[in-house]
Amino acid sequence: MKAEKNVFATSLGIVGVGLVIGVLAPLLQKWGNPGNMGICVACFERDIAGSLGLHRAEVVQYLRPEILGFVLGAFIAALAFREFKPRSGSAPFARFLLGMCAMIGALVFLGCPWRAVLRLAGGDGNAIFGLAGLATGVGIGTIFFRSGFSLGRTSRQNYGLGLLMPFVVIGLLVLGLIYPQIPNEPKSGVLFYSVKGPGSQHAPLVVSIVVGLVVGFIAQRSRFCTMGALRDLILFRHWHLFSGFLALLAAAWVTNLVVGQFHPGFANQPVAHPKSFWNFSGMLVAGLAFALAGGCPGRQLFMSGEGDGDAAVFVFGMIVGAAFAHNFGLASSPAGIGPHGIAGVVIALATCLYIGFTNIKRVGA
Repeated sequence: MKAEKNVFATSLGIVGVGLVIGVLAPLLQKWGNPGNMGICVACFERDIAGSLGLHRAEVVQYLRPEILGFVLGAFIAALAFREFKPRSGSAPFARFLLGMCAMIGALVFLGCPWRAVLRLAGGDGNAIFGLAGLATGVGIGTIFFRSGFSLGRTSRQNYGLGLLMPFVVIGLLVLGLIYPQIPNEPKSGVLFYSVKGPGSQHAPLVVSIVVGLVVGFIAQRSRFCTMGALRDLILFRHWHLFSGFLALLAAAWVTNLVVGQFHPGFANQPVAHPKSFWNFSGMLVAGLAFALAGGCPGRQLFMSGEGDGDAAVFVFGMIVGAAFAHNFGLASSPAGIGPHGIAGVVIALATCLYIGFTNIKRVGA
């Protein structure tokens, strides 16, 4: 029996996925999410860390439903199309540290690759330096790939282990329903909520969950990945994933124009700073970490929904990295980089390079 064709993975399919995400993300901003942050995996995982009390930055604490929807949407898609394949065992601690490094770099820039694209689509010129840093970091990663870099092979795991990440996400969703936000109160039961700042800005709960499920579903089917788009373009001159990347940018730009959210310039952009070198450097570190780990933060969430335990380890590395970034003054703010942000970038870059060099597999070795 001939296998059913996956239309999302075709050239038109990946463009369509990019267009859908590019429309939904600015609309989430219109419906209440922070400026130029309709979707930001790094920022939203940072907010989740704050909601769970892992850091005490009061302006960035909210159990973001979009992240939970991404995992569950990918989980549903994987089950529906028999692609739920529990696996793990490929250098988990290295992946955890790469997740931490990726988050530190992203919070120096103030955004993940998705938000870098959305910031540019909203008119934020500072995103140009972030995207240049992302491409440079991925480019350095391709040098490691050509040299034989590998974190080793995963091995198949039992079905129950593959369900752990979806169960954790469902548990967090239930927790959010049991302890919903109380107006003007910074805590509800065991969860923390921002009453001001980006964490207090969010779309309606149901809307956020539905968008998260839709994006998770179509991204799992299409293998959408911003890091993979740059990696494939640099390594193989393949435009397949990059066409989805460009479609996201174009659709977000047009949507922002239509709804009045396009404000070009470098100064006074929402949740951003104009320190060009550190915008570049932060995303260089993040891009290198994503490359070595094998996927951008969104792709890591989608893979964790498919049963990939290594991707789940990376995700939790990012969440813990967010706690470190805010507890130790590594994260930036609209005023500029944090008091220890420079040290954070240097240490995170050194960690990524160490993992890269020590995992080059020589031919015949």
